Order: sequence, then C-alpha cells, then structure tokens
Amino acid sequence: MNFKNIAILFLIGTVSVSCSQQSDSTQTARSESQTSPVFSKGEKITNDNFVGTAWLNYLAEADTVHNVNIGLVTFEPGARTNWHYHKGGQILLVTEGKGLYQEKGKPVEIIEMGQVIKCPPNIEHWHGATLTEAMTHIAIGTNTNIGGAVWLKPVTDEEYNAI
Repeated sequence: MNFKNIAILFLIGTVSVSCSQQSDSTQTARSESQTSPVFSKGEKITNDNFVGTAWLNYLAEADTVHNVNIGLVTFEPGARTNWHYHKGGQILLVTEGKGLYQEKGKPVEIIEMGQVIKCPPNIEHWHGATLTEAMTHIAIGTNTNIGGAVWLKPVTDEEYNAI
C-alpha cells in the first residue's frame, strides 16, 4: 500500500469517527430536549375559577392585531376549571397527561396527550386533570374581540366523578 492510499484511509477513518461522535451528541441533545418542557409551568392559579392546584403561563395575550389568548395550563391530579364558556370559543391542545372535558348536557370525556378539543362559542364546559393523573394543555381563547371567558359555578365532585 502506498502513502497516498494510507492517507485516504486515515482521512476516511477520521471523518467516520467525527460523524459518529456528532451523531451521538445530536441524539443526546434531542433526548435532553424531549425531557425538558418547552414552556415553563408559570404561576400557580389563585382565583376561585379553579378547584385544586393548577398553574398558568400566558404565552400570548390578545392585542389590537391578534384576537387570541394563548396559555399553558397545568392541572395537578384532581384539579379542574369551574363551568365556563367563551363567547368567541376555545381550542385546547393536550400536551401532557390525561384529563377530562365535559360540555353541559353531555357525558364526561377522557382527553389525552395529542388531542385537540374545539369548545364551541357560548357552550358551557369544564376541563381538568383526572383524579390520578396530571394534565397540561395549551388553551387558545379565540375571537377574543367578541369577549373572553364567562366563569360560572364550580364543578361538583358528583359531576367530576361521573366518568
């Protein structure tokens, strides 16, 4: 084997090791990013519109250009909203865990990570975690120029446990 062939083999080996190390570090970075949350949990909700412990991180609030509120809401097990409705409707993007959703007059539904729930305008509903699992969703209040959430009475334990 001549010097030229040895040099080529050396370069191929070096590039191969470098690509392998780069791939390993990329995989590690992906794994770490998949385990850390995209958005922080936010602040603990301290108003009377929720039962149990829930957290809110406002991601975007309505302004003169965008008629939408976007918030990340995390419900600890057993936590839920009161009955409420949105004059302009609401969309829920379930990002973690398992939760519950109910529209007035309909049965309680189990909602899970990856589901998208469209809450029609002016329809009373509630949502939250199950009794044993936390749930996080991105709540999008649509058409906020029409009006925001109208909060009603708390969901009773009987209503909550009707699943």
